[in-house]
Amino acid sequence: MGKTDTGDSTRMAGLAKRNRRTFIGEAAGGVIATLAASKAAAETLADVPPRMMGAPVSGRSERSSFAELSRIPESTAGKRNVAAADAINSKTPLQSLVGTITPSDLHYERSHAGVPDLDPAKHRLLIHGMAARPTVLRVADLRAMPSFSRIMFLECSGNGWENWKAADPSLTVQNMYGMLSTHEWTGVPLRALLDMVGRTADARWMLAEGGDGSGMARSIPLTDEILDESMVAYAQNGESLRPAHGFPLRLLVPGFEGNMSVKWLRRLKLGDQPFMTRWETARYTGLMPDGRARQFHLRQDVNSVITNPSGMMHIEPGYHRVSGIAWSGHGKIEKVEFSADGGLTWRRAQLNAPVLAKAQTRFEVDWEWDGSPAKILSRSTDEKGNIQPDRKTLVGELGTNAVFHYNAQQTWAVDRQGRVTNVLA
Repeated sequence: MGKTDTGDSTRMAGLAKRNRRTFIGEAAGGVIATLAASKAAAETLADVPPRMMGAPVSGRSERSSFAELSRIPESTAGKRNVAAADAINSKTPLQSLVGTITPSDLHYERSHAGVPDLDPAKHRLLIHGMAARPTVLRVADLRAMPSFSRIMFLECSGNGWENWKAADPSLTVQNMYGMLSTHEWTGVPLRALLDMVGRTADARWMLAEGGDGSGMARSIPLTDEILDESMVAYAQNGESLRPAHGFPLRLLVPGFEGNMSVKWLRRLKLGDQPFMTRWETARYTGLMPDGRARQFHLRQDVNSVITNPSGMMHIEPGYHRVSGIAWSGHGKIEKVEFSADGGLTWRRAQLNAPVLAKAQTRFEVDWEWDGSPAKILSRSTDEKGNIQPDRKTLVGELGTNAVFHYNAQQTWAVDRQGRVTNVLA
């Protein structure tokens, strides 16, 4: 298929025509037909709620009392809705969100030793190792430097791990894929900081260390891609980082494991080889079928999931505007395909603008459900030609003990009663 979802003027013109004709004619037409059939259309203002006075202006806007949005705390064993003191994960409600940007307070959380309360006036960032000019920087120093912003996703490498061995039908999309969020991040280019301290030519790796009690530290390969795209960030979605997401400083490495984007950043050490911390020996490795451990599987691969309808929802026969998200650590999403028969046949979904590199992309597709059992799923392809694998292919390569980097196509089964549940294809 041709590249119909690129960002050139021809595409925009085509999308405009599609938005006016196809989208309105098919999608809106389906909704209007449904409303007409149910005789729900209002004919006079008597059928519309009256105007009402509101609360006074305040210093900060809050969500509507009718908009119930919250994360799900989990423990290491995957137990859901545990007490906050026992939780180390808190998952984003993907089924309730629209567009691509995650509200800051709903960004997923993964902590190894709780959330430290760091004073930005006292916090420091040390950059040293194989550098001509080792430097200690204040937060104020970083905020005074030239900055840039970009929209990018962060994903825990354990996202989706629940489906490695079996399919729990009680799981929602939030339970399985909620360790994924997208924000606009602002900070200082990593390359500029390393140039400032005089990184030596043979410094090909960097240790990034956080200021939390766990001593979280990861080895970062200093490829041109990572040097060009990474930042030391101090803001998200137009405000300072939230404490749970690294305040006052964090590293951001677009497209790679979320744990590499070290929070509460206190040290960058340059070296000529990986530092082999406990996090890349005992923790973030993948057990392969032959018993060996796979290390430094760092990039988050092409992925997608239908968020509506999804696990534990209930639908009625008729028209549905299926919606979901796609993302890839390799770059932009090129296309997303939808299947309503368990992957036997596929048709292309619409990608909603903007389609950005290493960011979530929202997709939608029209589906008329006739009330018979169905299996719906999505399959994404990125601009590098990487195709989201089916589960059989992924398990054949990595086995069922890998834990991390699960990116198989997600199947939702719909039974005759309209109940949507998690199944393995």
